[in-house]
Amino acid sequence: MKEQIEAIRRKVNEEITNVKDAKELNDLKVKYLGKKGELTAVLRGMGGLSPQERPVIGSLVNVVRDELESKLQQKEEAFKKQQMMEKLEKEKIDITLPSNKIKRGSKHPLNRIIEEVEDLFVSMGYDVVDGPELETDEYCFERLNLPQGHPARDMQDSFYVTPEYLLRTQTSAVQAHVMMENEEKGPIRVICPGKVYRRDDDATHSHQFAQVEGLVIDKDISLADLKGTLEVFMRKMLGEDTNLRFRPSYFPFTEPSYEVDVTCFKCKRKRM
Repeated sequence: MKEQIEAIRRKVNEEITNVKDAKELNDLKVKYLGKKGELTAVLRGMGGLSPQERPVIGSLVNVVRDELESKLQQKEEAFKKQQMMEKLEKEKIDITLPSNKIKRGSKHPLNRIIEEVEDLFVSMGYDVVDGPELETDEYCFERLNLPQGHPARDMQDSFYVTPEYLLRTQTSAVQAHVMMENEEKGPIRVICPGKVYRRDDDATHSHQFAQVEGLVIDKDISLADLKGTLEVFMRKMLGEDTNLRFRPSYFPFTEPSYEVDVTCFKCKRKRM
């Protein structure tokens, strides 16, 4: 039996040198050290040995097993290292190559205009105030003197979420918040830019659009101040040669009411 064990040792050592990859190495391990391997078969045949021979053969089998397992493990680690080096060689990155240009987005034109409007009014001493887009009926209508049944409500088909909450139909709701929070009763000079929402069956109208409202409350304020402010605003946005005029009009939510006409930035009041 000693000769059989030594023969197994020699065959394993010879075959290890010829193994080409991890799969062949695993097959070799199963062939000699597996549950049905040749070295395991030697252990199973120890039952026919004398009591004096069993410890000697058992010890020799353990020594040979440990030796072969160590050599198989070393070979396995060598294969893993080789695979890693091959992978690194294939996936290496040349850091001296120029990088690809990353495409970056830009600001939406509408956001650019809103920021330009905000900068202009801030330069004139206004505060920019924001408010919730999901608003209560109280602040969207009631506190703006638009109670239930008011004709102005018929002009706005609103998006109600609950009987109390809706998507705001105008940024005037922010004005109501500003006035309610003005406990010191001091002067107010604000603009309220933001998104508003209205249902509309006309395909040329969007259900969402932007508004910029202004509110000034102080002593000795008149329509002349409003006209002067709008002239500065229009000439900044449309050109220095822009003119405007006030035209009396009717709106059920304000009285007195005016509409503002502005000269065309394209034709400059000339017929095309």
